[in-house]
Amino acid sequence: MVDLVTPHPSDAPSAATRIVGIGASAGGLAALEQLFSQIPPRSGLAYVVVQHLDPTQKAMLVDLLQRVTAIPVRQAEEMMRVEPDCVYVIPPNTELSVVNGILNLKRPAEPRGMRLPINVLFSSLARDQGERSIAVILSGMGSDGTLGLQEIKALGGLTVVQQPESAQFDSMPRSAIATCSADIVAQPAEIAARILTYVAQQPMQPEPVPNVDGAVESSSVDPLQKILRVLQQQTKHDFSLYKSNTVHRRIERRMAIHSIDTLELYADFMLENTQEVELLFKELLIGVTSFFRDAPVWQYLTDVALPDLLAQRPNEHQLRAWVAGCSTGEEAYSLAIVFAEVVQRWPQHRGRTLQIFASDLSADAIAVARRGQYSDSICADVSAERLARFFTVHDGSYRIGKAIRDMVLFGEQDVVLDPPFTKLDILSCRNLMIYFDTELQHRLLPLFYYSLRSSGVLLLGSSETVGQFNRLFIPIDSKLRMYRRQDSSIGVIPDFLFKSFPPLSGMKKELPVSSPAIPPQSAESLQKAADHLLLQVYAPAAVVVNNAGDIIYISGRTGKYLEPAAGKANWNFHAMVRDGLRASIAKALKQAVTQSDPVQLRGLQVQTQMGKQIVDITVQVVQEPGALSGMTMIVFRDVPAPPARRGRSKMQSVVEASHAAELQQLRDEIQSLREAAHTSQEELQSANEELQSMNEELQSANEELTTSKEEMQSMNEELQTVNAEMQTKLDDLALAQSDMKNLLNSTDIAMLFLDQELNVRRYTDRASKIISLRESDIGRPLSDLTTSLQYPTLNDDATETLRTLVFSEKQIRTNDNRWFSVRILPYRRLDNVIDGAVITLVDITATKELESKLRQASDS
Repeated sequence: MVDLVTPHPSDAPSAATRIVGIGASAGGLAALEQLFSQIPPRSGLAYVVVQHLDPTQKAMLVDLLQRVTAIPVRQAEEMMRVEPDCVYVIPPNTELSVVNGILNLKRPAEPRGMRLPINVLFSSLARDQGERSIAVILSGMGSDGTLGLQEIKALGGLTVVQQPESAQFDSMPRSAIATCSADIVAQPAEIAARILTYVAQQPMQPEPVPNVDGAVESSSVDPLQKILRVLQQQTKHDFSLYKSNTVHRRIERRMAIHSIDTLELYADFMLENTQEVELLFKELLIGVTSFFRDAPVWQYLTDVALPDLLAQRPNEHQLRAWVAGCSTGEEAYSLAIVFAEVVQRWPQHRGRTLQIFASDLSADAIAVARRGQYSDSICADVSAERLARFFTVHDGSYRIGKAIRDMVLFGEQDVVLDPPFTKLDILSCRNLMIYFDTELQHRLLPLFYYSLRSSGVLLLGSSETVGQFNRLFIPIDSKLRMYRRQDSSIGVIPDFLFKSFPPLSGMKKELPVSSPAIPPQSAESLQKAADHLLLQVYAPAAVVVNNAGDIIYISGRTGKYLEPAAGKANWNFHAMVRDGLRASIAKALKQAVTQSDPVQLRGLQVQTQMGKQIVDITVQVVQEPGALSGMTMIVFRDVPAPPARRGRSKMQSVVEASHAAELQQLRDEIQSLREAAHTSQEELQSANEELQSMNEELQSANEELTTSKEEMQSMNEELQTVNAEMQTKLDDLALAQSDMKNLLNSTDIAMLFLDQELNVRRYTDRASKIISLRESDIGRPLSDLTTSLQYPTLNDDATETLRTLVFSEKQIRTNDNRWFSVRILPYRRLDNVIDGAVITLVDITATKELESKLRQASDS
């Protein structure tokens, strides 16, 4: 049996507490407050918050979050165990990860502008919790968190992203959404409820996955079979031979996201929502990939496998490779990069090339791969040397260099149903077969054997082996899952190729193609059929091509002139025409477009199975009928070889002389073209050198600016976070000041606050009724103020209090016969520093009047 087991994190022991990882950056404080304000005290989940913090400043995030939630908020510490219904906040200047439910902290190795702490957290959650992991991305700049989110989604976890329109900085949310990594996109205040609903969704019990047999739907149809049939009808792809637990997990996720309880309801939901069919299809195709994944494999390829393969094929200029299930292209580009490094390292292999065919079932993934542009998060997987050599910086991301991009051809292909690429030297199919059941694996491995050439290299994933097909493949390095095609085993398994290709007989197309109705024969149709037969038998061979060179129509026998190219079917004329004719016809096609007369090519030779054949060719652009307007017809006419004669006739001499003159004319034209080309080449070479010099200077400046931009962006995010925290503190202080002002005004005590220079700092409303004060008097000296108090030494007493730090208290009469107890005290700050004086005025008029009455009563 082939020992291929789907690796699934749920099979490994994991922490009992389910953890929600939350990543935020600039503008994230407001989103975090909205999110945690909606989380109930007993959700049963733990929350780990990572935010881009200034490494030189003390963070206030713990205190700020504790104000909006009843859940305990703690700063994460080394080896702290994660407990439910708690919030853990990353400390400044650290990276936070989760291992076996325990928090791990370490100092970042990257410089300040290159740190990606959210990716670190999400990746650790993916490894620790697998399909139980939950990740949330909130407001922030850059793309931190996107790669980690992809890992969690690929393992079946839940991924949540803040709606970009609600984010203060939407770069991080948009980066995650652009990679199709978000299961839920919502406002911060709605995220908590969506997560809790997802967690509360009960997982369904696994059910056996039936084969799709194309039977007519009825009420007794298994709901899972119904789901698979809807998928096949809309996407034309059959998932019945994928591993059942994989299919179930993906369907469970979609059901939980939509809060659907049963398979029957979800099947009905799919029938009503065609968009959900596409989302489930993409869910089933999710794969994890990165540059140079499993580094030892690529190191062995560079040091041993590729040099050995090149040495075994010393006479072959170009090798061929196929990356099956290439996803977004990182693995195909990694193979191209290591090949370029090997060729550069070994001088004897200079000039040799590698043609890589990369295929995947997902059209979205192929579109990303063709674009060849990746976020700056690839810095974690690609060395700085490789980034500088094989990538260019473009709009804050990295784009594959042209030399590497030209080595790879991407195409959408179903490895199960479509014909394979052949005559390969390297075939990489890593972590694709883990999603197929045993029957499908048994059919693919012999197909890979057929696709590879003698001693070709097969790369499998870390959980895949060749199993019972060890007679077809011998291990190069079993630990790295690297194998070599064994040539002596072609007869070991009879009919292995017939069983592998065409694909499974059980994989019937759900939508049968109906045969077109054949109209009754008429005299006119019989005449057309006879004319068609005569043209096919007696007319010369010809083809009609469009502007792109693709063959539209073939007439007659063209096998002597055209030959299908090896590999995937290609109906382009230039790829099929035989070598002896290609160059001449290509030139004639260009010439025919510029003139109305046909272009005649005479006496061309082409190699056939019967020997060399002389052929005349006519190339003409077609104007009528309208259906063929603008297309080009190429007509082939065989020229019989002249019979051998001993004597030379006069006619032969004339023909030879004519041919000699024509040949000389052609030589003169060639010489003229060669001189013109040489002149143009020199001019282009000079221009190229100048442009190359300018390009190097611009590249150097661009790299410096990019580095500065990344550092400034990182500092900007950190400052945004600090600014948000400070703004919150300012709001608190403003509120406290307002409270204090209301407190002072609510008392019946007049108070005047002075600074060290005895200038007015603050006063209460009661004081303004005794001393002439208004808002514009803030900062004025006490001596400049007018007062109703009969206290001319007020300024001197205040100065003495500041000098001696001894308070003064006097009873002073006002001009309107009121009495006040005037106390002058030093103003002492919290840090025990004297910073002015405080004058309090308490109205004692009633006390004085009572005292006067009592004195008068005692005197009488």
